[in-house]
Amino acid sequence: MQVPFLKMHGLGNDFVVLDARAEPRALAAETIRWVGDRHRGVGFDQLITLEPAQDADVFFRFHNSDGSEAGACGNGTRCAASLILNETGRSSIAIRTIAGLLGAERLPDGTVRVDMGPPRLGWADVPLAREMDTLHVPMAADGVSDAACCSMGNPHANFFVEELSALDVFRIGPELEHHPLLPERANIGFVQVLARDHIRLVVWERGAGYTLACGSGACAALVNARRRGLVEARCTVTLPGGDLVIEQRADGHVLMSGPVATSFKGELTLG
Repeated sequence: MQVPFLKMHGLGNDFVVLDARAEPRALAAETIRWVGDRHRGVGFDQLITLEPAQDADVFFRFHNSDGSEAGACGNGTRCAASLILNETGRSSIAIRTIAGLLGAERLPDGTVRVDMGPPRLGWADVPLAREMDTLHVPMAADGVSDAACCSMGNPHANFFVEELSALDVFRIGPELEHHPLLPERANIGFVQVLARDHIRLVVWERGAGYTLACGSGACAALVNARRRGLVEARCTVTLPGGDLVIEQRADGHVLMSGPVATSFKGELTLG
């Protein structure tokens, strides 16, 4: 069976997009891992499946490259939203995900902005293994400690550091992702505050590993930095792949803006 796909990326955070609105495409975890293999398949951080929705323009389903399902994917939402915006010719659309209803719009400069909704800050919402203050979570690894946690539709733990270059992210990222206080694992974000309106971020992504950019991670970093009084409501978040603009409105909703790109299209041969 030949299945068309599109390869996209947002700041190097890359995705394979499948359209299953007309014909269901339930892929086994083994197949997802194969497609996600950068040597034997196509390679991606997340697989995005477009599905029909009753209360929105489209449903987005996200899978990580290890085959697990993700609740949210900020950059992936922006990329796939750009397809629906182009298809409909509209300036804004509504998107249903397993984490909730999101809105997306194209800005005058051509970038796409997604309303990721308000963060969830309770210990059970993240979730954490037991009741505690999510602003100061007793997690530590070599060079980092005192995590701030929240959910942006998926779990995030942020560690604030003086200098990102001093961290061995490839060693401590997997350790923290699987910390006992994180029963569903988490995206681990390492944050360096450069100014009240500018932060640097490196993310070890749950189920995908090191990534050039993480949209929901950038949202979580802004939220947790604000909770600690380190930044203003609007920040440029510099990731290894480039910059996102993150803003938290007065109603708590977090807006993420940035570029999208299409790399290529092709067909998968699925048994």
